[in-house]
Amino acid sequence: MIEARAASARRGATEVVSTVSFAVAPGEFTAVIGPNGAGKSTLLALLSGDIVPSAGEIYLDGRPLPQVDRTDRALLRGFLPQDGAPDIPFNVAEVVMMGRHPHRRRGDNSAGADRNAVWSALTRTDTTTLLSRRFATLSGGERTRVSLARVLAQETPLLLLDEPTTALDVGHEVAIMSELRSMATSGRAIIAVMHDLNDAARFSTRVIALDQGRLVADGAPHDVLTAELLTDIYSHPMRVIPHPYDDCPLILPEG
Repeated sequence: MIEARAASARRGATEVVSTVSFAVAPGEFTAVIGPNGAGKSTLLALLSGDIVPSAGEIYLDGRPLPQVDRTDRALLRGFLPQDGAPDIPFNVAEVVMMGRHPHRRRGDNSAGADRNAVWSALTRTDTTTLLSRRFATLSGGERTRVSLARVLAQETPLLLLDEPTTALDVGHEVAIMSELRSMATSGRAIIAVMHDLNDAARFSTRVIALDQGRLVADGAPHDVLTAELLTDIYSHPMRVIPHPYDDCPLILPEG
C-alpha cells in the first residue's frame, strides 16, 4: 500500500529522518513508537506527501508519490496530523463532511454516499451527539474524535494517524483503538504514531521503533516491545511482562 525507500528528511542542517525503509500492506495495523524528537511525525508527513524527502523515495499504491496527483492521493490515504484541525468556524457535521471532498470528483459518487459515509464515521467515533456543535467549542478529546471522523469519512484504504488517541478518556481510547484494529482486520492499512506503548502492544499487528531519526526495530509487538530496546530508546528503565488477560506484552516503566 505504501513504501519508504531509504527516505530521509531535513530541517535545516538537521536530519530528522534518516534513510528509513519499510513497506506496509493492507491488513496491517502498524504502530510507530519512539521518544520525543525521534522523527515519528516527520515520517508520517513524508508518507502523506506533506513534505518532500531530502533523499530516498515514497511509493503509494506502487507509484512514486510525486506521480500521484492530489485527488488520487486523497482517495488513497487519509491523514490525521498531530494538531488535528484548527479553530475553524464550522460545526461538526460540516467538518466531517470535508472528508468527502475528494469523492465529489468521482462520477459514481452521490449525496447519499456522502451522508452514509459521514454518519458511519460519526458513529464509529461516538460523535453523533455533537453534530450541531461548533468545532471551536469542543473539548480536546472531542476535537480528536471529530478530526478522526473526518478522516474516516474519506473512506481511504490507507490511514496515516498521528496520535489518534490524544486527550481521549479511557473508554473512548479503547473504543477508538478497537475500531482501528477492526478496520485493519477488514483490509485497511493503518500507520499510527503512538505514545501509549501498551496500546501499541495490545492493538497493533506490527511495531516500528524510531530513535534519533533512524528505524531501530520493525516487527511483531512481542519482538519489538522488549525491556532492552525500550530502556535503550527511552533512556528509562522498562519492565516488560506477559499481559495477564491478553496475548501481548505489558510495559511497566520503573521508578
